[in-house]
Amino acid sequence: MTATSRVGMNLLWSVPGVGGSEDYLLRQLMGLAEITHEHEITVYAPRGFTRRHVWLRDCHRVIEAPTSCTNREVRIALEHTWLAAVSRQETIMHHGGGSVPRAENASTVLTMHDVQWVDYPEYVSPRKLAYLRRMVPWSLRRADHVAVPSHFVATTLMRHFSLHEEKVSVVRHGFEPRFVADVSTEADVRARFGLHGRRVISYPAITHPHKNHRFLLSLLAGQGEWADPSVILVCTGGEGRADGEVHEQARQLGLSDRVRFLGRVSAADRNGLIALSEVMVFPSEYEGFGAPVIEAMLLGVPVVCSDRASIPEVVGDAAIVLPLDDAAWADVLSTVATRRERLVEAGRRRAAHFTTAESARELLAVYDKVLTAGGGTRQRKTSS
Repeated sequence: MTATSRVGMNLLWSVPGVGGSEDYLLRQLMGLAEITHEHEITVYAPRGFTRRHVWLRDCHRVIEAPTSCTNREVRIALEHTWLAAVSRQETIMHHGGGSVPRAENASTVLTMHDVQWVDYPEYVSPRKLAYLRRMVPWSLRRADHVAVPSHFVATTLMRHFSLHEEKVSVVRHGFEPRFVADVSTEADVRARFGLHGRRVISYPAITHPHKNHRFLLSLLAGQGEWADPSVILVCTGGEGRADGEVHEQARQLGLSDRVRFLGRVSAADRNGLIALSEVMVFPSEYEGFGAPVIEAMLLGVPVVCSDRASIPEVVGDAAIVLPLDDAAWADVLSTVATRRERLVEAGRRRAAHFTTAESARELLAVYDKVLTAGGGTRQRKTSS
């Protein structure tokens, strides 16, 4: 590409608590700042966004909205009004939150991190489900190109929404060792969280139903090596829709001394807890990508995960991948112990496949596809 184009990235949806989907786009922005390209990037973000991500203004132009966008209705209204007005100069608008506003000035790229609600509608509130069923198909039709984090998500979109293969591209997640460089010491976290002498198994995941904490609690309450009283499951992450049920199950199973629900902790503590673990477990039923498995590999910790959704694709041969069956997981702690060095080395090699620079290059290829298809010109779009 010879001429400079203007790309706007819509991050109005990116408010505290959205989790991995925010990291996905932010790390693409990091990568775009690290490599040479011909695009001028402008980020449209909630008010106060750069206070949370101070590096962003040094890398890209940032325009903050008049509000914090924590209210979904207000955010949607801003996308249809304020954003449409202030982004008129953009050649491409990249919407990272899974939907395209009805008023759009430019060619559009849409990021769909996942469509969990298609396979697990029961895990979404009725109001949100109705919105997704209306807005997502409309946005997919309207977008010029769709970016996804895994081939699993791509094939899901093609199967359920008749999306043409030429319209969807996989843009990998970006990870770097520096993202997990802030690590609390083992002695510190063991002391502060009461883990002295315990064999730690870590699970960093919000307590949403699909994260499947209940499967791990069942293992702990069973027999064999998981029943060893020295084994303790340490769960970090915010309160999800299944939080009350998970805590009640732990109480009913008599696991109060064998599970720690620590909630949200600092990045350093989260990394420290994973780093001291015998294994990081990831029994999730659904992931568009599953970033914690790569983060654990960067920290040199073996991973045992489910065989669901995108997870086998992401971990490759660098983790122990098992069906969600108690018998399949019964002896896995011993298996990890015998294969630990090989798993750690394979994990480091696998993590090196996901870098911010490669993520950015794949995103640039998407932008170039859109520009080529549109002849590099900006076209006013109206709602249909």
